[in-house]
Amino acid sequence: MSTLPVTDTRQDMRLVPAASACWLAALAGLLLGWWTALAAGLASAVFAGLVLWRARGRPRVRRAAAALLVLGLLAAGPVAWRIRDAQRDDLRAFAAEGLPAALRVVVAERPKPVRSAGYADRQAGARSVVLAADVRTASVDGRPVSSSGRVLLLAPVAQWASLLPGQEVTATGLLMPPRGSDLTVAVLSVRGPPGEPGPAPWWQRAAAGLRTGLHDLCQALPDEPAGLLPGLVLGDTSALSPRVEQEFVTAGLAHLTAVSGGNLAVICGAVLLLLRLLRLGPRLSAAAAGTCLAGFLVLAGPEPSVLRAGVMAAVALLALALGRRGSALPALAFAVCALVVADPAMATDFGFALSVCATGGLVLLAPRWAGALVRRGVPPGFAEGLAIPLAAFLVTAPVLAGMAGSVSLVSVLTNVLAAPVVAPATVLGVLATVTGPWWPGAGKVLVYLADPEARWLITVARHGARAPGAVVAWPGGWAGGLLAAAVLGVLAVAVRHRRVRVLLAVLVAGVLLVFVPVRVLAPAWPPRNWAMVECDVGQGDAVVLATAEPGRAVVVDAGPEPGPVDECLHRLAVDRIPLVVLSHLHADHIGGLASVFDGRAVGAIAVGPGRSPEWAWRQVAAEAARQAVPLVELNPGERLTWPGLALDVLGPQYVPGRSAGQQDGTTINNSSVVLRAETAVGRALLTGDVELAAQADLLADVGDLKAEVLKVPHHGSRYSLPSFLAAVAPRVALVSVGAGNTYGHPSKSTMDALTALGARVTRTDVDGDTAVVTGMAIVRRGEPRGPPRR
Repeated sequence: MSTLPVTDTRQDMRLVPAASACWLAALAGLLLGWWTALAAGLASAVFAGLVLWRARGRPRVRRAAAALLVLGLLAAGPVAWRIRDAQRDDLRAFAAEGLPAALRVVVAERPKPVRSAGYADRQAGARSVVLAADVRTASVDGRPVSSSGRVLLLAPVAQWASLLPGQEVTATGLLMPPRGSDLTVAVLSVRGPPGEPGPAPWWQRAAAGLRTGLHDLCQALPDEPAGLLPGLVLGDTSALSPRVEQEFVTAGLAHLTAVSGGNLAVICGAVLLLLRLLRLGPRLSAAAAGTCLAGFLVLAGPEPSVLRAGVMAAVALLALALGRRGSALPALAFAVCALVVADPAMATDFGFALSVCATGGLVLLAPRWAGALVRRGVPPGFAEGLAIPLAAFLVTAPVLAGMAGSVSLVSVLTNVLAAPVVAPATVLGVLATVTGPWWPGAGKVLVYLADPEARWLITVARHGARAPGAVVAWPGGWAGGLLAAAVLGVLAVAVRHRRVRVLLAVLVAGVLLVFVPVRVLAPAWPPRNWAMVECDVGQGDAVVLATAEPGRAVVVDAGPEPGPVDECLHRLAVDRIPLVVLSHLHADHIGGLASVFDGRAVGAIAVGPGRSPEWAWRQVAAEAARQAVPLVELNPGERLTWPGLALDVLGPQYVPGRSAGQQDGTTINNSSVVLRAETAVGRALLTGDVELAAQADLLADVGDLKAEVLKVPHHGSRYSLPSFLAAVAPRVALVSVGAGNTYGHPSKSTMDALTALGARVTRTDVDGDTAVVTGMAIVRRGEPRGPPRR
């Protein structure tokens, strides 16, 4: 969202060279060494001095050169010195050795939860937080160490999540070297609670109370809107579901959940509009808007993008008070200069770069493009609605490509659809935040009024993420970002020539003529006559078994988190599920249960005799009660039939005690429900996570285990008996495993044993969703999910 009307195209460029030089000098110093910041700053200062000497009689050039001279000297002096201090800090050397340390630190930012998908008996969610802190005193391995650098604390969520910026605490743990190219001198892995916590500043306590109040008010909404609204208003995504978060990234809407210039433009704009209606002068209006701005910055927290937007907005309000126009670009440049000098680490922060690029594009490109569209007869409102998201997409594409290793092709459309509701949702959310503590009833009404806007944004993101070809893979990191910038630069130069524009139009039309019919009208997925699909749900299990009725299928297991299994079922056009079978109650098999119900009729949930872990059993029982479906138990010897599909329950042969609340992971795995499915392609053996003992029981008690398709036990772990695999003798072996998992799955020995038996082995981390179709053919969707969340 632009902070100025898009019809205003006059911008003062004099501060841009100085801001660019300062940013690039800090970036070079952090990536290559402090001496490069010194060299870059001195080079900028020398160049500026030459320009000053030769530009007599040209005041605008001299003022730009003077700004460059000052910023060059600052980059060569304070910025380079701070980078040098961080790179030579004593803690950095000790961190490389992994020594124990005790640090007295001041918390610099709000703790950020680190989410991870559930696995085994570990429930999905945040188990730790990351927070930046400034060192006051340090002791390494019992010896005092001199340090004044910044550290990252990786700490338990339950004990550290409530800390606030400005609090002084003692942290003990093991040092680790930092990974990023910033001012962080070490990472401290903390095991225990914060020691001797000091008081937080009163304004931080007040802000925390308001944030908590907004979360409490949002509890009246469904889970997904309740998690999204604090993100839209305050950039607080702690309650945002991983599914919605990923959909916003895929659809190009992730910027809406990060506080930026858009939020401040809405808030300050609303205040200025109200005061204009009251006929107050520009200076008083700017002062009132500035007060609201300061309060919102404390409320949102000292994040890089928040600070950038705040400094820029403050300069813009000052320009308003002084009666100057065309001040957005100078305000942005001043914000960059001030923040990079104050904290050189912002030079490498992707969020800061994204925010600056987006604002620059909205200031420089959107007004010109909107004006061009208006001159061609497009109504002004529509022209701005098209120009703003298109400009934001183009200028941020290189940064996003480097961050995510992909480019969203639906970003422009989704942002156009989202734009009308962002401002109302933000204003309603802010009003609910500030009125809730004093008038809870009014706060609830405001949250309810913001609910439709939040739901609309979720709908736009979900459908955008599901669009065929929504995301194109791209090289990640700095190289990928520079490559994307080079491609856009070449295209920008090329389209200035009429013949090139015509050629590009022909190429785009040709691609659309080929791509749309193939991917949309005649998609390659789902394959015809599929009988069984192993869904790619990351490090977990989810199998879909087709019946003879289109759109009706049985689901076995639901993966580690909501979203992936729902997307798999959506792609398969399954809308009726007579039975969901949960082989056992480990998190990577039940975490996505709730999303199986999204838009589908489900007959019942079936489980085995195990009831451990207890939290998982309570979660499954609560979901069955919430969805008003029966929860049934399967036992060996039972047979279930539907048209075109039959299930025989073969295991577990050994039933653990139901009250055994401390069963280990192996015991729970061996209590997995084992199913033999009679499908259109023959027998399929679904084994859950059975390990050696349970496999031996099946060999001894069942006898005939032969099947054409084997769902390989326990993600292909090494705990598979060669005799068990030989007894099954599968023609196809499906391994459900997450990309980049840390468990060593699948095991090479298990894969070699299956290959020696002549089985065709597939892996979801390589092949994505994998279908077995009539004739025992294998069809791979080929779009595997990324590594599991850390």
